Amino acid sequence: MIVTFLGTGTSQGVPVIACHCPVCRSVDFKDKRLRSALHVQTARASIIVDIGPDFRQQVLRENIQSLDAVLLTHEHKDHTAGLDEVRSFNFKQQRDMPLYGRKPVLEQIKTEFQYIFNGAPYPGLPRITLCEITNQAFTVNGVSIEPVEVMHYKLPVYGFKFDRFAYITDAKTIGAAEKTKLHNLDVLVLNALQKEEHISHLTLEEALALIAELQPGKAYLTHISHNLGLAREVEPTLPENVYLAYDGLKLQL
Repeated sequence: MIVTFLGTGTSQGVPVIACHCPVCRSVDFKDKRLRSALHVQTARASIIVDIGPDFRQQVLRENIQSLDAVLLTHEHKDHTAGLDEVRSFNFKQQRDMPLYGRKPVLEQIKTEFQYIFNGAPYPGLPRITLCEITNQAFTVNGVSIEPVEVMHYKLPVYGFKFDRFAYITDAKTIGAAEKTKLHNLDVLVLNALQKEEHISHLTLEEALALIAELQPGKAYLTHISHNLGLAREVEPTLPENVYLAYDGLKLQL
């Protein structure tokens, strides 16, 4: 399995006007973060987790030629806004795109992209098959995937576990029962928004404490805002088995 970080950033904390902070002015590629998303490639399937507004740019950059499914962690726009762009895969593959998510997430998708689902197909529209999932394991082309429910303040969000690899974003708290799914991992990916306290995202300190509790072989931090600081300054402060993820990073698992 090859995992590629399509994006490791977030809309959270980004000002609406041009920012002149050191991170936004940095020329280090590790400080240039598109919205968080992940590509999982196995011998059986090509899967993307989350499809935000940077989806097209991310897929072109990584030269992703086929796509079997999209998994949605939750319904916020920075994780769903790129849905219209799947039409390119529809055209190339000549089939609908399965979209997996919790029922409230799929209902939100039907509202925000009503032109796709209004019952009167128009030539060129994205072709989407909505696939409702619950907190039970499911498969995509024979690849087993286990949801991990976390809380984004009061909003349930799904992380996803692929064998001994787990990807979690937009978490603030994780219940005890869900934590049991995260033991004995080779790699854990976890969000770490910033150093300062935040109502709905793990801070760097909270993420490191959770990693220490779960003890994965390695951990990578994602969903990073510019408030966390420059990569070259943050990385030396991390524990030996913890790393900042960056856009384009590939892991062979």
